[in-house]
Amino acid sequence: MSAETAGPETLGSLTDEPQQDPNSQQAKEISGKSPMRIAMGRLARDKIAVVCAVIVLFFIICAVFAGPISSLFGVSLETPLASERVDGLNNGLPKPETGPPNGSFTWEHPMGVAPRTGEDNLAYWLYGCRVSLLIATSATVFASLLGIVVGLLAGFLGGAVDKVLSFFIDMFLTIPYLLAALTLAPIINERFSLSDNYGTIQKFSLVIVLATLGWMGTARLIRGEVLALREREFVQAARVMGMPTSRILFKELLPNLAAPIIISVSLMLPAFVAAEAGLAYLGIGVTDGISWGQTILKGTNLTFFREYPQYLWQPLLGVVALVLALNLLGDALRDALDPKTRR
Repeated sequence: MSAETAGPETLGSLTDEPQQDPNSQQAKEISGKSPMRIAMGRLARDKIAVVCAVIVLFFIICAVFAGPISSLFGVSLETPLASERVDGLNNGLPKPETGPPNGSFTWEHPMGVAPRTGEDNLAYWLYGCRVSLLIATSATVFASLLGIVVGLLAGFLGGAVDKVLSFFIDMFLTIPYLLAALTLAPIINERFSLSDNYGTIQKFSLVIVLATLGWMGTARLIRGEVLALREREFVQAARVMGMPTSRILFKELLPNLAAPIIISVSLMLPAFVAAEAGLAYLGIGVTDGISWGQTILKGTNLTFFREYPQYLWQPLLGVVALVLALNLLGDALRDALDPKTRR
């Protein structure tokens, strides 16, 4: 076809995006819907996302209802007489009547009991799930709030404020959380070891450490988005109308940042779950109380691992399943909220 007979090129013909017929069924389905409803619809059609959401919901139910579930199975955290459940002549391993793998399955102890102590594995698994999710969720909330506020201020105000806040972001990025935890743990242990609320203080301090060293990624992401949004017409119109800065930040800009915030939170939560378990395993996280990391640390005993491997695998599989489901769900959320994705 010659240049004279060729039709005029349009913007759509110069892009790789397929042209969508406005009268098509797909176009009619999304017409009149908000971007969030469209994203949720795409997420519901993603089979992997649905499976991961079910897994995450299962862990949330286990954490929230750890007490009722334990009562339903007739198990508890009460320390029993070890002689009633473990064999003192066989390296302290559970007796055959206390469940697998040494004995048959029993409803009294569905996941068996711990070597030497005879503590019920199911009860400790449920309450360990509660501790991990509680610490990770609290740290995620605090880190997200701090990152959002800093990112909004740095991106919108600009100038000297942006330079100062960006300096603090870069400074905190140079501090590894493991080094900070190793430094703070002995101080906390020395200061509050004799306190009646030592376990609560330890959990709270761990939340502060994780949140303090985990907000920078969110702040940089929000700052970059605000730098692009602050030049948009609706922000300029709000400024001309004399709208206060706080209202522009939280009423105009913040609703337009829902997608990156959701993505940031969905990726931060599994990182904090893994960090909590890892720190507890190293002995600088939750040491006075119940934790998946503490159980994993006890399960790495070579004798237990050879003769009673489920003691290690039960909390380890819990951590892996929860972190993997959260990560895959976060990826699915990112794809669903991205209008350019073709998945």
